[in-house]
Amino acid sequence: MTDHNDDHWLTRPATIRKLWWGFSVVLALTVLAQLVIYVKGYFTVDGWFGFGAIYGFLCCLLMVLFARGLGYFVKRPNDYYAESENDA
Repeated sequence: MTDHNDDHWLTRPATIRKLWWGFSVVLALTVLAQLVIYVKGYFTVDGWFGFGAIYGFLCCLLMVLFARGLGYFVKRPNDYYAESENDA
């Protein structure tokens, strides 16, 4: 067998750190753009400063929490796909 090195560029800690910084800067610039670009909301609350970022974060957080809760109901045992001793 050949020695396989799983050092993909997206798994390196330095790359992950750079991506976090880059995405954080893009998010901050997007929110700060609302200082110079007028956003007229359909409802009162969606015209508030940073509403889109806060709403998106909260929705993502709720989806993750819902998925974790759902995992408790659909979880299978670790040996679910293993051959049982009676089948052998």
